[in-house]
Amino acid sequence: MVESKRVVLIGAGNVATHLGVALQKAGHEVAQVYSRTEASASTLAGRLNVPYTTDLSQLCEEADLYIVSVKDDVLSSLLPIVVKGKEKALFVHTAGSMPMNVWEGIAPRHGVLYPMQTFSKQREMDFSTVSFFVEANEKADLEMLKELASSLGAKVYEANSEQRMSLHVAAVFACNFANHMYALSASLLNKYGMPFESMLPLIDETARKVHQLEPKEAQTGPAVRRDANVMNKHLELLSEEPQLRELYEIISKNIQTI
Repeated sequence: MVESKRVVLIGAGNVATHLGVALQKAGHEVAQVYSRTEASASTLAGRLNVPYTTDLSQLCEEADLYIVSVKDDVLSSLLPIVVKGKEKALFVHTAGSMPMNVWEGIAPRHGVLYPMQTFSKQREMDFSTVSFFVEANEKADLEMLKELASSLGAKVYEANSEQRMSLHVAAVFACNFANHMYALSASLLNKYGMPFESMLPLIDETARKVHQLEPKEAQTGPAVRRDANVMNKHLELLSEEPQLRELYEIISKNIQTI
């Protein structure tokens, strides 16, 4: 049985929302929610039935763990204010793209709790499908973060800041860029009066295949076949969509290169 922790959430976006719900379900206490805006703070706090604040100077000072889940470009400026008066606690951020050393000289106990998954507030999340990558400057705190993530049902791995950055870049290709391709597909289908749902079986099978095959082995389509006849027809169809045409050519060439 994992010891229950008292946690304060700094941020109320997608990641913080799902973490807060999962932490409560696992028996941990969410003591408080902070967000810069009243709407975000009150929405998440209401969902968790806990107090909230929009003033960093009013943060609860009796928590075991402070989880900072905010945009990368404001993270560094918030940290000294977040830590002040709570130096005995453990502080972590959830960013894949920020190094652990942003805490150095600010929080004696610090680390990273990075959940590599795509989160949307509108969808429930099964944390058994989430991989957490953790790092801490003290061994005892590293073990605590492992236990905390495991208590949510997640898979847990150690990763240093350089490894985590590579994971984050790879995730952008595998998730964010792939989803953008879905958006472009939907736009093209809409132009010709076809529903995007017609693509879902294809998308699902493509995702299933890479559970069993290396992505290079799973690659199909005219580019990997070097079928110039089909590709030229596609490019002709895209003649009135110069950005899509250029993207089609670039990606097709990249497929053939690798």
